[in-house]
Amino acid sequence: MEKEDIYILGIESSCDDTSAAVLRNGVILSNVTASQEVHKAYGGVVPELASRAHQQNVVPVVDQALKRAGITKEQLSAIAFTRGPGLMGSLLVGVNFAKGFARSLNIPMIEVNHLQGHVMAHFIKENDDDNHMPPFPFICLLVSGGNSQIVKVNAYNDMEVLGQTIDDAAGEAIDKCSKVMGLGYPGGPIIDKLARQGNPLAYKFAEPNVPGFDYSFSGLKTSFLYNMRKWVQEDPDFIEHHKEDIAASLEHAIVDILMKKLRLAVKETGIKHVAVAGGVSANNGLRNAFKDHAERYGWTIYIPKFSYTTDNAAMIASVGNFKYKDKDFTEMDIPVFSKVTFE
Repeated sequence: MEKEDIYILGIESSCDDTSAAVLRNGVILSNVTASQEVHKAYGGVVPELASRAHQQNVVPVVDQALKRAGITKEQLSAIAFTRGPGLMGSLLVGVNFAKGFARSLNIPMIEVNHLQGHVMAHFIKENDDDNHMPPFPFICLLVSGGNSQIVKVNAYNDMEVLGQTIDDAAGEAIDKCSKVMGLGYPGGPIIDKLARQGNPLAYKFAEPNVPGFDYSFSGLKTSFLYNMRKWVQEDPDFIEHHKEDIAASLEHAIVDILMKKLRLAVKETGIKHVAVAGGVSANNGLRNAFKDHAERYGWTIYIPKFSYTTDNAAMIASVGNFKYKDKDFTEMDIPVFSKVTFE
């Protein structure tokens, strides 16, 4: 007797991207994302505007995800959705849509921790023979606009945070430094592009001395701000004339901070299967550092495709696929949460 196909619809709406994806037996069929351009004018995400955009986008995005997957809504086995962490208003749009859609189809709902989704992006299969996944346990560096964590991943539902930022996240620091330079938002892609053309050793910024596996980026950010003020005072066109070198030096400092603690975690745990996840994992300097460490220290590294680095519903559906097999479903009256780490 043939096994019935499992179709999971994933919905992600934790910040400013509305995304829907469909997986069949763990293999991706579609992954559709609507980004919000409106926030660029404000230098950061405006929660109220994000919520309104999600309301406009969620139905067409889900409709496109189903069409590109070549299935009807009646074929869905379950709906996986981001419960948190994230912006409360944005989360409510995705969660309430998931509740209504699941009830109308009489299928189960699966709650997903957004951070767990980023880690499990490594388990999105692009075809039946795809076996690029890291073996359990592995170490994952999770770096994004709001999170910087070193996670020991024992299983899809057993993740232990070894270290995390005590103030700003790496992505947040990059965005704020980009703003200081007058380069716009989001800063990550802008700094990354400029850094490829600059000298990473041109300038030195303060690096923190935090014990254990924890991170801190507030001191680096302050050092960057004070240096910019001093240099611009001496030469009003300093940033324009040296922006490539500044970007490369900033990127180098942040990557150095990230990798020092990661090396320590790998050494202490003895686990040499090392992954990176989250929006900052798209950064070219960080990717090169991972490749360098693989050669120097004998790590087996796992770097996600660019399409799975930022917030996307495929990673939510990936966790949903695991939970569906364990019949780990959630109740209709479940609330959202704006702040949480790993359960």
